Amino acid sequence: MASATGTASEPRKAVGVDSDSKERNLKRLRRIEGQIRGIQKMVEEERYCADIMTQISSAHEALRAVGRELMRNHLKYCATSAIKSGEEEASAMYDELVDMMYKHSR
Repeated sequence: MASATGTASEPRKAVGVDSDSKERNLKRLRRIEGQIRGIQKMVEEERYCADIMTQISSAHEALRAVGRELMRNHLKYCATSAIKSGEEEASAMYDELVDMMYKHSR
């Protein structure tokens, strides 16, 4: 398992990733990519605004589903590892989790 720490030139890596979850997220993201292209085409074609808004809402929900899956993975691997590592790592993880909940609950 890779460390969750990284440098400015090296992005942080997850402590662990559930392979089934990763595959589900990649499939969802490909589907979302297609939805976004479809929305772009609807705008270009000057389609009815309410229909476009319905598609935007659908894309938002799909992204929220990916976010929920990522949060579950983060809690299962990264947060659990940090909390078990000691008080300093646990405290930093608690702060990160609280920040994530407030930032992503909008």
